[in-house]
Amino acid sequence: MNQPLAYVHPGAKIAKNVVIEPFTTIHNNVEIGEGTWIGSNVTIMEGARIGKNCNIFPGAVISAVPQDLKFGGEDSLAIIGDNSTVRECVTINRGTIASGQTKIGKNCLIMATAHIAHDCHIGDNAIIVNGVALAGHVTVGDFAIIGGLAAIHQFISIGDHAMISGGSLVRKDVPPFTKAAKEPLSYVGINSIGLRRRGFTPEKIREIQDIYRILYQKNYNTTQALSLIEAEMEATPERDEIILFIRNSSRGIMKGYTGIY
Repeated sequence: MNQPLAYVHPGAKIAKNVVIEPFTTIHNNVEIGEGTWIGSNVTIMEGARIGKNCNIFPGAVISAVPQDLKFGGEDSLAIIGDNSTVRECVTINRGTIASGQTKIGKNCLIMATAHIAHDCHIGDNAIIVNGVALAGHVTVGDFAIIGGLAAIHQFISIGDHAMISGGSLVRKDVPPFTKAAKEPLSYVGINSIGLRRRGFTPEKIREIQDIYRILYQKNYNTTQALSLIEAEMEATPERDEIILFIRNSSRGIMKGYTGIY
């Protein structure tokens, strides 16, 4: 903490065992939790709330004002949950009046040069790979993985346990448990390997596959498919999560890709 070559504003609230490396600047109205390491040449601006045991690598800029012409200087936050890692040259903008905060959950990995814009909400255990660009108001679910250099349109929702291939252009919502690839972005199966790694049983994985077969492979429109899923599939948390996600989608969900089957 007592690093003479770093600047820490007197109004910042820094836990006693935080390590701050040389040439880092920490502004007023910043809170950093116990056990966190802040690398060299990091800039942490007003409104940052960084949890316990985080690692912020050199060159990162946390809680800069939004790149939004409507932003009026309102108070807002950029929140990073406990045990998360932010790699080199990541930029995380704080929120606007729309939601008041940009939020990254616990145990997340944000890889080098990724950009997370204002009012994005990222769940726990998510991985945002190198060079990913999230526009404003994007929602990313728990355990989601977004491949390198993917570009995510504003107001997009990405479901829990979804996996998006590198270089993708994401213009439609990506439902939970799925894999997304191709151009235009399409359904290419469920994230079965990721689900197995996270303890989903073979029976549960087959249930999720059956739901998406109805949605993407039976030539029903979305309304028909949802009605059939509700009528024929047993009510489970996963089934209900998929149905609720699709019904709440404001941009519509990605389409199927028949060439994969």
